[in-house]
Amino acid sequence: MASKLLADYPWVSAPIIVNAPMTGFAGAALAAAVSTAGGIGLLASDTMDQLSAELDRAKTSLLSSDSPNPSLNLNPNSRTTLPVGVGFLLFYHKLDTALPVLAAHKPAIVWLFAAPQLADYGVWAAVIRAATPNSKIWVQVGSVTAALEVARANAPPDVLVLQGADAGGHGFARGAGIVSLLPEATDALRASGLGHVPIVASGGIVDGRGVAAALALGAAGVVMGTRFLAAAETKVHPRYREAVLNTKDGALSTARSGMFDELRGPSIWPTGYDGRALAVGGSYADWSEGGMDIERIRELHGKAAADALAGDGWNPRAAVWAGTGVGIVTQTQPAADIVAEVRSAAQRVVRGLVLPGAPTY
Repeated sequence: MASKLLADYPWVSAPIIVNAPMTGFAGAALAAAVSTAGGIGLLASDTMDQLSAELDRAKTSLLSSDSPNPSLNLNPNSRTTLPVGVGFLLFYHKLDTALPVLAAHKPAIVWLFAAPQLADYGVWAAVIRAATPNSKIWVQVGSVTAALEVARANAPPDVLVLQGADAGGHGFARGAGIVSLLPEATDALRASGLGHVPIVASGGIVDGRGVAAALALGAAGVVMGTRFLAAAETKVHPRYREAVLNTKDGALSTARSGMFDELRGPSIWPTGYDGRALAVGGSYADWSEGGMDIERIRELHGKAAADALAGDGWNPRAAVWAGTGVGIVTQTQPAADIVAEVRSAAQRVVRGLVLPGAPTY
């Protein structure tokens, strides 16, 4: 399946590394840097005006890139899409306002996630393909059942993103890690005549070992979010990044909970979703260990937010989204260095595992 993705995205090198479209964090600088390095860069924004501006900046950055990769050529006569992707939250964003931005910028990938109903993905996919036919549709799910239903839609995705429960940020509240999720999903898709749909893995992958494992489990590529929180190009408060870099033992230091979405008021996320964030101190500790009422937690969060506006902008009671691999993320690096390091390490791992005489990756 990796060969199909390499054909669809000719600027990309194997193994395929993708940065997650983290709203508020992944902007033009990160997406352009990842794509320039031979990965797949994605970005996301709260509003369509912001998204359009970020896509303009990404194009400008790619045009000025000194990358020797000829496949990044942005000449309108030689490219039909912009070599970055954009992410949408279907419960939050509106299709009618997204379409003009997509039609104008024609991103290579449109990533869809968090639909109130699984049938909504097919609706979005059909309309987007009519507006920008060369953009590929990626849909993020977190279970075998959801993967099958989405792949069977009248307008199926070009790629399924299978997110395991180790992932930071939002995902299915009920799920499994990629060690069991990926093999079962690939088997189920194949048995249903849907084995042609590539799967990209997400959740707990932060280095080359994780990439190699995901490939062995059936993935055509991998998505990393927590690792790219440490990228120099990511839009993140220095103290947020510091919290990520200083955290150890992701099994004990992170937790999945709907509480994180209740800090500023009742959660707007659809039923069946929650998020993984750091679980040390602050709001989560008050809720899980102290039994504090959510209204009091919101009050304290609001006061900290007001203090942050008057200070350095950092709210110590805010959720710090991070996956269980956070303990392996120890330094800030340029995004291109992360892509190169992870790719090289994955290749070494795969070569070291093959049997004597067998072809290498």
